[in-house]
Amino acid sequence: MKLLFVTPQLPYPPHQGTAIRNWGLLRHLAERHSVSLICFGQAVDAHLTQVCSDVITVTPPERGPGRRLLALLRGTADLADRLWSPALAAAVDEALRRTVFDIVQIEGLELAPYLATIRKARPATKVVYDAHNAEHLIQQRALANDWRNPRRWLAAAYSATQIVRLRRLEAATAHRVNAVTCVSTEDAAALRRVAPGTDPLVIPNGVDLSSYLPTDESTGPRRVVFTGKMDYRPNVDAAIWFAKEIWPAVRSAAPDAEFHIVGQRPASTVAALARFPGVVVTGAVPDIRPHLAGAAVYVAPLRMGGGTRFKLLEAFALARPVVSTRIGAEGFAVRDGSELRLADRTVDFAQAVLALLADRSEAARLGQAARAFVAAGYDWGQIVPRLEALYGQLLDLPGV
Repeated sequence: MKLLFVTPQLPYPPHQGTAIRNWGLLRHLAERHSVSLICFGQAVDAHLTQVCSDVITVTPPERGPGRRLLALLRGTADLADRLWSPALAAAVDEALRRTVFDIVQIEGLELAPYLATIRKARPATKVVYDAHNAEHLIQQRALANDWRNPRRWLAAAYSATQIVRLRRLEAATAHRVNAVTCVSTEDAAALRRVAPGTDPLVIPNGVDLSSYLPTDESTGPRRVVFTGKMDYRPNVDAAIWFAKEIWPAVRSAAPDAEFHIVGQRPASTVAALARFPGVVVTGAVPDIRPHLAGAAVYVAPLRMGGGTRFKLLEAFALARPVVSTRIGAEGFAVRDGSELRLADRTVDFAQAVLALLADRSEAARLGQAARAFVAAGYDWGQIVPRLEALYGQLLDLPGV
């Protein structure tokens, strides 16, 4: 098949969730199909040109300070025009007029504005919308969380304005494409509610298990690790909650422990956490895996968000013992005490972390069970054939 992917950034290097998913899909689809890529970015890594038949990049649009206010006044969702670029629209239009693609796949709701360009250039082309999140669900949870804190009421008000607008945008997008994919059954159910008549197919997030080889944690201070893009609102909230509310109890009982917050573009509120005893904020790192491999305990203290978390899959694949909230582990069929520890209350979370720091045999047991969980159903080699089967159904191709 001839496939065209439109993504919000370069999929390689795969340093954060969207890029990890896009790279996993592209790399494995390219083993059997011709895959072209249009995205925002500049320097194209050789890994991409080796995998893709064609790579077209466009400079990302600048986000002006008045963008959110303008969206508020227009009555549109904030992300509806966040990635709009006439240059990208022109690149999509030119590619479609030059080549007849079997499938065009857009990655994420922020690229929905380009559906009009796709339909105008090739009305009959099959289009797949890959919903990385049920975006309205993220705002619902952010509202519920921020409303409890008067200092967060402005953020809560922002979320309140976005929920209805995002539902409307998600429904319109789902009804304008030939198929919708998403990462979890929870997201699929949420999208069905806002877009009746659609039936999203779950194509879960995955990893290349062979790229994650477990090692013994590093010697020295026992590290508790949290990873992610640290200007992303759910990650910012998680880092702050853990550092301020949970970490003091852990540090008091385990004075040699360190809490490492690892990820690019830390918000100022996250960077400021480095002043707490034992807290390290690394910023961007070239490879997240050594930091994960060195974790005595990996934590996912998420209180908002949607989809499923690559961070958990990566920690699982490296056989790290994990403590997570239920929202953090949402979308994975895991059980408390089986593949990880689940805790939603501050005191329970701290106790779970301390128990795993103290009991290395139990930590190792959980880690091995977590890696086995990934091996059973979350390797890209198992996942991508489901997407190929969807393409085959859309194109009425036997045996695909």
